[in-house]
Amino acid sequence: MHYSVPSSNVCRDMLNSVRNVSARSCVTSVLPIFAWLSEYSWKRDFVSDLISGCTVAVMHIPQGMAYALLANVPPITGIYMAFFPVLVYFFLGTSRHNSMGTFAVVTIMVGKTVLAYSDVGTLSKSAAENGTLVEPTGADAAVRGPIEVAATVCLAVGLLQLIMYVCRLGVISFLLSDTLVSGFTTGAAIHVITSQIKDLLGLSLPPTGGNFKIINTYIAIFSEIANINQTAILVSATTIVLLVINNEFLKPKVAKRSKIPIPIELMAVITGTLLSRYLHLNEQYAIKTIGHIPTGFPAPSLPDLNLLRSVLLDSFTIAMVAYVVSVSMGLIFAQKQNYEINFNQELLAMGVSNVFGSFFTCMPFSASLSRSMIQYTVGGKTQIASVVSCAILAVVLLWVGPFFEPLPRCVLAGIIVVSLKGLLMQVTQVMDFWRLSRVDAVVWLVTFLTVVLVAIDIGLLVGIVLSICCIFFRGMKPYTCLLGNVPNTDLYLDVNRYKATIELPNMKIFHFCGSLNFATRAGFKTSLCQALNLNLTEAIKRINNDGDYKRQQSLHYLILDFTALSDIDPSSVSSLKSLMNEFEKLSIKVLVAGTSSPVYEVMVKCKLVGSDEREYCKVFPTIHDAVLWTNDVSAENSRIISIEST
Repeated sequence: MHYSVPSSNVCRDMLNSVRNVSARSCVTSVLPIFAWLSEYSWKRDFVSDLISGCTVAVMHIPQGMAYALLANVPPITGIYMAFFPVLVYFFLGTSRHNSMGTFAVVTIMVGKTVLAYSDVGTLSKSAAENGTLVEPTGADAAVRGPIEVAATVCLAVGLLQLIMYVCRLGVISFLLSDTLVSGFTTGAAIHVITSQIKDLLGLSLPPTGGNFKIINTYIAIFSEIANINQTAILVSATTIVLLVINNEFLKPKVAKRSKIPIPIELMAVITGTLLSRYLHLNEQYAIKTIGHIPTGFPAPSLPDLNLLRSVLLDSFTIAMVAYVVSVSMGLIFAQKQNYEINFNQELLAMGVSNVFGSFFTCMPFSASLSRSMIQYTVGGKTQIASVVSCAILAVVLLWVGPFFEPLPRCVLAGIIVVSLKGLLMQVTQVMDFWRLSRVDAVVWLVTFLTVVLVAIDIGLLVGIVLSICCIFFRGMKPYTCLLGNVPNTDLYLDVNRYKATIELPNMKIFHFCGSLNFATRAGFKTSLCQALNLNLTEAIKRINNDGDYKRQQSLHYLILDFTALSDIDPSSVSSLKSLMNEFEKLSIKVLVAGTSSPVYEVMVKCKLVGSDEREYCKVFPTIHDAVLWTNDVSAENSRIISIEST
């Protein structure tokens, strides 16, 4: 037979081809844009992305300004967040449908840190009277301003996410269960609404920080209830009613005819601005307005590095929440559109974006639940929709910003309150959790109450600890049962759940589901003895005292069904050896069935099976194989006894 040898040119071409593929895969892994942009159809997809981008940009303006106030920073910061970090995420992110920017829960967490480390509570008297948030000037210039603190938090969050990326900690998001996230975000929504009551009522309240913030805020509100601004209440109520009418009645009808929703929030912002400008709401009715909005892009500046260590702990919580929310939303759309989300790449994308944004006075950004859903339902195909949105927001930053200066803050407060309906309605999930698992319901309630009554970050920590404890205790109490045979089959099922099963004579089949380790080995023995209705210690004692002791229950074989045993450690194998020795004293042969390869290998290494010195038990691939073996042995023993008797 003749074999042809490839020429040197062919080998060189093959080597170059491999190198090109490796280089391409390396580039696309760091810059996913090159992976999907090469497959992008401008003719088929661009119009959808254009419409989606314009729609989301319209939502960015009111939401960005409103949510920036939650963080105690100027409204223009929310527009910056929808521009600078989003451009970086366009190149590095793996989600094609997430709308990145401001998110209520993240911004209120940032607001807590801003309140603790900035001079937002000690602004000049004129600024406090106007209800504006400005950087300190003159004598106050030496004190950190809210923007400075927010930018430092953004830098810290970005650095933490980059460290998590280097350590490949993307899977840490799985520690946050759906129950935990639901309880946490619902509690955070209560914080958001509470923070807006002062603007809804037109009150001037001193900033409150620390733990028990909600309780202290309501105490301050009731102490100032006599000073409410009736005009502010009228404007707030009108805004809320119009938004609710649109969302509950008009929006569903419009959705049947058009994918583009009514931009009711932007309409409310523009209408509120015009009414305030021409009716002089600030001068005549003391309505607090947005105040000064600068034009143009902010000059890049280095965040306050001296503050970095102080905000590190708060920033870790913010980094976790922002990442988990973004990944959760991205997974929803990825599953619907059949593409993959890279968890670690998302950490890189968000980390670099936050670091970049911190140089342009941005706060930490995240995916918005409402905007992301709109971007998807309107027909957005890729992150090109975000680039379109950025282009529109650039126009706002350069020229349109000052138009919104007379906008009443109570209008933005109304927009925030209505937008939180989805988060607040998660309260109804408690009954579902209670019906499915009372443990999950307790996690939800404790997380929610701790977030509301104590603090957001403490509530998240308590929720994570409870979730981990639930995993641990559930692992400590694995599912066990006795199995019976389904007649005329090789199936063996739980005798308590399936009444048609029958237990085989002279044997018991014990099923164990879970992990067998140093923490569960004692529970394994207890569950086994309870299932067999056997006091093993007492039985051994009687045999030692009376060699003629006969057991009431005729049991010759015990089959341990390990088909659902996930893993086993050496300490558990040692316990199994002792257990098998005890059963051997009772003349009970122990068999093992259905072990996985990793479990079997541990048993071999620990000399439980396959040892030249002593084999403690026999191992069979299935339960039925073990049962057939016992039948053969019993038949052979009966034949021997019959021969001896004759």
